Amino acid sequence: MESATQGEKKVIPPPEELSKKAYIKSLDEYRKIYQASVDDPEQFWAELAEQLDWYKKWDKVLVEDFKEARHQWFVGGKLNVCYNCLDRHLKTWRKNKAALVWEGDIGDSKTLTYQELHYQVCKFANVLKKHGIKKGDRVSIYLPMTLELPIAMLACARIGAIHSVVFGGSG
Repeated sequence: MESATQGEKKVIPPPEELSKKAYIKSLDEYRKIYQASVDDPEQFWAELAEQLDWYKKWDKVLVEDFKEARHQWFVGGKLNVCYNCLDRHLKTWRKNKAALVWEGDIGDSKTLTYQELHYQVCKFANVLKKHGIKKGDRVSIYLPMTLELPIAMLACARIGAIHSVVFGGSG
């Protein structure tokens, strides 16, 4: 029996209002961006990295060693992922915009603004520090896909701890 979608090519365009807000406006634009990433990956990623806040800018974009199967990006650079995800938005128009939308069971959803998420992340980062967790320590996070999971991950990033998520939602 043939399924309804076999052999059928159906394109459903997004609403025009949504398309106007898209970062990449067309398939052609996407292809150009992709080609730039392939033609000169160092230049491509260096340009994108300029959009982040760096405590220390990198010395070299990419160091490749195919013999040792080692690739290092943004060598010598220093940034904080949590700062880039949250803090830098607190002094902008995004402060009270949705940063995280969680959807649980039907009818169960929660939205946190950048400011609210920042508060929760800082609160949990302080709990981690109170328990002796510091930069370079490893933290296993055993949680289902709840709102608290990205909060815990960002809290680890905030203090420089390395997190490993162990999915805890399968019973």
